[in-house]
Amino acid sequence: MKNTFGNNVTLTLFGESHGNAIGCVIDGIASGLEVNEDEISRLLSLRRPAGAISTARREEDKFEILSGVFNGRTTGTPICITIPNKDTRSADYGAMARLARPSHADYTAHVRYSGYEDYRGGGHFSGRITAALVAAGGILIPALNRKGIFIGTHVKECAGVSDRDFGDICDDIKVLSGMEFAVLDTEKADAMKARILDARSEGDSVGGVLETAVVGLDAGIGEPWFDTLEGMISHAVFSIPAIKGIEFGAGFEFARMRGSEANDAFCIESGRVCTKTNNAGGINGGITNGMPIVFRSAVKPTPTISKEQETIDYVNIESATLSAAGRHDPCIVHRARIVVDCVTALVIADALSGKYGTDWLAK
Repeated sequence: MKNTFGNNVTLTLFGESHGNAIGCVIDGIASGLEVNEDEISRLLSLRRPAGAISTARREEDKFEILSGVFNGRTTGTPICITIPNKDTRSADYGAMARLARPSHADYTAHVRYSGYEDYRGGGHFSGRITAALVAAGGILIPALNRKGIFIGTHVKECAGVSDRDFGDICDDIKVLSGMEFAVLDTEKADAMKARILDARSEGDSVGGVLETAVVGLDAGIGEPWFDTLEGMISHAVFSIPAIKGIEFGAGFEFARMRGSEANDAFCIESGRVCTKTNNAGGINGGITNGMPIVFRSAVKPTPTISKEQETIDYVNIESATLSAAGRHDPCIVHRARIVVDCVTALVIADALSGKYGTDWLAK
């Protein structure tokens, strides 16, 4: 099992949903980078469940930095962060130990790891592990902010209710940074939450779409072909459980355009190269063109639901039915948005370190 991402700045994940702890190791970070543990805690709070629209599992996420940070600054050695699991109910999964929950990794994990996988709560495949991604983002996002690079994600659509598009992206990102339920049109939040609660009352779940923007990146970041910036962002975003689609700029709408509509005309504004539109989402040929990077991620409905479903017993190889016990989210879209921010920060930090060197972030 490969659990490491990145070329220059790397992140390794470890732990299981019901194990003693989860965590990450970040390597390739320059010495001298400021680390604010309050900011890590703040970002983790944006991922934690809140109210009836989320799971009843409540983890405090009291993380500990075991190495790589001294007196509030990175030392240049690997940073290891652990987050203990406290609120686990492993008994909830005893009856489901051999049953393949539809759209989960239970069956594929059992085949891939020959029956030695930790199935409790999804084990290493659980969304619980994303807390470690957010902890890493608590170091990387502030480092990028100090370089004038900002990342923001909002719930573009949830259960059929749509938020407005990005307007002034810089201002919108500032507003989103502290929001628990990140929407640009705050009136839409109540409608989205109502539909999530409707699904919950029926033992079901809903999905949605997240839209992310990155501002402040100069032109020339990224590589052609196999390490395009879209490709690396997609690689990282697809590592988040429940993400099943991604598009940049106009995305699939390109298929319905003519070239005269799709092309972004270049222009000069205040002595700077810009484009009049941003259908490309800020990337040409896999490399940034200086415009904001904009992409959308599709989040599937939470697969663990209490409705009865057909499945199989993958040990005895026989048909079965399943009505999942335990605690689960009727929707994870609003919690996943900070995770998308954090994996995007990892990709950007990695790409910038590849171009300017790993010391650049700390300068």
